[in-house]
Amino acid sequence: MNYLIDTHCHIQSIQNSLSELWLKDPTLTIADVIKRANKNRVKTLIAVGCNVADSRLAVNLAKNYPNIFASIGIHPHEADDFLKDVLLKAEFEKFLPDQNIKAIGECGLDYYYNISTKQAQLEVFKYQLVVAKKYNLPVIFHVRDAFDDFWSIIKQSMPLTGVIHSFTDSKKNLFKALDYGFKIGVNGIATFTKNIEQIEMYKSIPLDSLVVETDSPYLTPVPLRGRLNEPSNVLIITEFLATLRNESIEELIYQTTLSAMKLFKL
Repeated sequence: MNYLIDTHCHIQSIQNSLSELWLKDPTLTIADVIKRANKNRVKTLIAVGCNVADSRLAVNLAKNYPNIFASIGIHPHEADDFLKDVLLKAEFEKFLPDQNIKAIGECGLDYYYNISTKQAQLEVFKYQLVVAKKYNLPVIFHVRDAFDDFWSIIKQSMPLTGVIHSFTDSKKNLFKALDYGFKIGVNGIATFTKNIEQIEMYKSIPLDSLVVETDSPYLTPVPLRGRLNEPSNVLIITEFLATLRNESIEELIYQTTLSAMKLFKL
């Protein structure tokens, strides 16, 4: 395998009011973004939903492009709104089963912003884990300042497969994630963090547990800071990691792609 997989992007929201950041460039098209990704050896994308409407866009996008797949999820910021409308849960479950849906998420806990109440976040997260197990799908986890509650729920919910998206935490939580068999998603943050502990953590991720992502349009890597992030930038992130970790770029591409293919059953 000599191509890359962006395991976490939000390109389904291009030219859609669901993403204000994408709207900063009204000329941007999904087709152009995919074309640029392909030129940079990024051949497969996982479009990740954050609420019901966003997940619907991801599913529809995956139906129109053979190398794009969808993950449907309720982001912890969206938990309060999801619980307020009983119709949303019914619509969410109607997406399944669909062969283009390869994961549940992003979902989890975010106690940094607490945009939704902790109680709502916990309830919606647990619900999505039940759905993931029902349909035998991996989970794309979002965890920020909430690992104590996260691990408690995970312990009660195993067996699960999944990836901790945008991982920036401690080696302690890294090793705990590895003990559960989870993959570790690394994005552009690795290219601009000044935190020595984070840098050492990135070096410590076993190669067969590492997957790469952009989280586009967010978290643009160096040297493109200030621009909209795109899936094409997975190559920049992978090249950076190869240098940081003193690994062959081709081996890093091969192993991260292999891990993503196994995780998402591509």
